[in-house]
Amino acid sequence: MSENTQEHAIDVEQLEEVAEKSAIQLSAENRGKNRRSPVHRREDIPRAHRVVVKVGSSSLTSIESSIDEQAVRTIVDALGGAKSRGIELVFVSSGAITAGLAPLGLSRRPKNLAGKQAAAAVGQGLLMGRYIESFARYGVTVGQVLVTAEDLMRRTHYQNTHRQIEQLLDFGVLPIVNENDAVSSAEIKFGDNDRIAALIAHLIKADVLLLLSDVDALYTKDPRKGGERIPVVEDPLKDLEGVQIGSVGRAGVGSGGMVTKVQAARIAAASGIPALVTSAQKIDAALAGEDVGTWFATTGGRRNVRLLWLAHLADIQGSLTLDDGAVKAIRHRNSLLAAGVTDVTGSFEAGDPVVMRDQKGRDIAHGLCNYSSEEIPPMLGKKTSVLAEELGEDYSRELVHVNNLVVLRPRGARTKLKK
Repeated sequence: MSENTQEHAIDVEQLEEVAEKSAIQLSAENRGKNRRSPVHRREDIPRAHRVVVKVGSSSLTSIESSIDEQAVRTIVDALGGAKSRGIELVFVSSGAITAGLAPLGLSRRPKNLAGKQAAAAVGQGLLMGRYIESFARYGVTVGQVLVTAEDLMRRTHYQNTHRQIEQLLDFGVLPIVNENDAVSSAEIKFGDNDRIAALIAHLIKADVLLLLSDVDALYTKDPRKGGERIPVVEDPLKDLEGVQIGSVGRAGVGSGGMVTKVQAARIAAASGIPALVTSAQKIDAALAGEDVGTWFATTGGRRNVRLLWLAHLADIQGSLTLDDGAVKAIRHRNSLLAAGVTDVTGSFEAGDPVVMRDQKGRDIAHGLCNYSSEEIPPMLGKKTSVLAEELGEDYSRELVHVNNLVVLRPRGARTKLKK
C-alpha cells in the first residue's frame, strides 16, 4: 500500500462507532414520529407504548412522617411491573418540599420562597434516594430530570429537555421529573407539577397521561353530599358544566388540587393525548385499563411545539382588544391586522407574546406581536394601506401573523371552583 493510500485508509472501527452514535441520536429524535397511538379508550391503556405518570405530594408525603414508605412502595411496585411488561414510563413526582420539612424540623410548609427552596433542596435528595433504592428491586435504573418553567418556555431549553428524556429512555432508564423548586423563582414557578406532566406528555409523544392524587375521580360535587363520579369527559364545556372542583389537597401538602388536575388533563387532551385522573391507590387498576377515575378523551390533535408554548406557557406581556370582525377573522385562522384592534394594554417589545381579547374581555388567542406597545396606539383601527402612507412601509405588516398565533379553546364558564 502506497504512502498516499495509507493517508486515506478507512478506519472501519471509527466509522462503526460514529454510525452507532448516529443511530442512537436518530432514535432519540424520531421515536414517536408518525406512530399512531394504540390508546383511544380507557381499556386500551395496557397496550400503551409510552406512559407519563404524575403523582402528587399528598399521595407520597406527609408533614409528620416526611416520605410515606407504603405509598412509595405501592407506586414503585406498579411502575416496576409496567416497565417489566415493556412499557416506557416517565414518572413526574411531586413531594420534594414536603419531604424536606421533617429533616429541617418544620411543622408546616413554608410560605416564603427561600423556605420552600431550602426544603426542596433537602427533600429532593431524600426522595430520589428512596426511589433509587425501591426501583432497584425491579432492576430499574432511574434518572433525575429537574425542570423549571423557563426550561419549557424557551424553545432551546425545551429541546434540551426533550433530548435528555429521550436519551434516558433509549438507555432503558426511568426518568423521574420534578419541578426544580430549589432554584425556581416566584415569578416563573409553576406552583404544581400537573401542568408539567401534561407538557412532558406532549414533549415525548406519550400515548396516555395518568394524573394520580388522593382523590379517586372527578365528581359533580362533594361525594359526601351526593356528588356522582364523572366517568368520562368528552366535551369539557358540556360535561363539566356546573361541576364543583376542589382546589386543595389532603392536609395542605399539595400545591395544586383537583382544579390543576383538570387543567392538565385538558391540556393533554387538547394536544391529542388522553388523560386519566384517579387516586394513587388505584394505580394498578388504572394501568390495567379498569373503570376507575375520570377519563378525558382527546379533543384535538398533536400540536406544534411553539403553538403549545404559546397556548399554555408563554409569559403574556400585554393585551390587544379586538372588534367583532377581528375576532371572527382570528377564529377562522387569519392574521390580526391593526384595523381590527381597538385598544392595547401592557408594556411589551416587538416579538413578545400577547393575549387577544374580545369586547367582553374574553381571551380569544395568544400570539407574538410584531410591534411594541409604544408603536401600536397610532396604528389602531387603520387599514394597512393607510399605515403604509402615514408611517411607512415598515408598518404595513400584520400585528400578529397567523403562523405565530394560537386560538384558545373556550373554557367552561359555569364550571365552579370550590374554595
